[in-house]
Amino acid sequence: MVLFAVVELSITFSYHRNLAHRSFKLPKWLEYPFAYSAVFALQYYDKENVLSNIFRGGPMDWVSIHRFHHQFTDTNRDPHSPKEGFLFSHVMWIFDTFYIKYKCGRRNNVMDLKRQWFYRFLRKTIFLHVLMFWTVLYLYGGLPYLTYVGGVATAFGYHVTWLVNSACHIWGSRSWKTKDTSRNVWWLSLFTMGESWHNNHHAFESSARQGLEWWQIDITWYLIRLVEILGLATDVKLPSEFQKQKMSLTCSS
Repeated sequence: MVLFAVVELSITFSYHRNLAHRSFKLPKWLEYPFAYSAVFALQYYDKENVLSNIFRGGPMDWVSIHRFHHQFTDTNRDPHSPKEGFLFSHVMWIFDTFYIKYKCGRRNNVMDLKRQWFYRFLRKTIFLHVLMFWTVLYLYGGLPYLTYVGGVATAFGYHVTWLVNSACHIWGSRSWKTKDTSRNVWWLSLFTMGESWHNNHHAFESSARQGLEWWQIDITWYLIRLVEILGLATDVKLPSEFQKQKMSLTCSS
């Protein structure tokens, strides 16, 4: 569970809020290790061929898919559109590479990452890093350890991430006037490191904080805030009171 927490937090902190939405800035010597840690979640999602996910992928593919999701939310061009049903938005979209490639188009929305050698290198060598990780697990604890950590924990991490795509567009509450079906699902907040405050996120996409109320658990935000206090995170974006008032369901427009 410790490994799951570390890797899942790397996904939410690095891939999602830092790279996909640029909610805050980090020095490269800190940005790259966080992105590298997220590699071991095995969340690659290559748009060209699902089988190639084993051999290539990484931050660029994850970020590209997520940016397309926000660009085409809840439409037939959404990579994991909830309009296609729970099962599709939860997992089946990964296998529908035709849908992703031809509905979304080329991966031209991550030029900021393509320009950096580190992310190009990761995409081309992803399998080597995973193989090294699996080897270490096997040498440390044998086949049972490899099966549990490399299999069970990874699968659990997958479903936690996928529930944000599926459950958080079907069940839960809404606080903000968004043009989509995003929902806040409180009971997922601990497992998702704060990602399940999904209506909050779609209302204020660039916000580094998704649990906007004091009682909304957002572990990713706590880490961002700590790094900011240490002087390592800069340009941390948060919604203004005016923006909140404008988007609130309880206020007239």
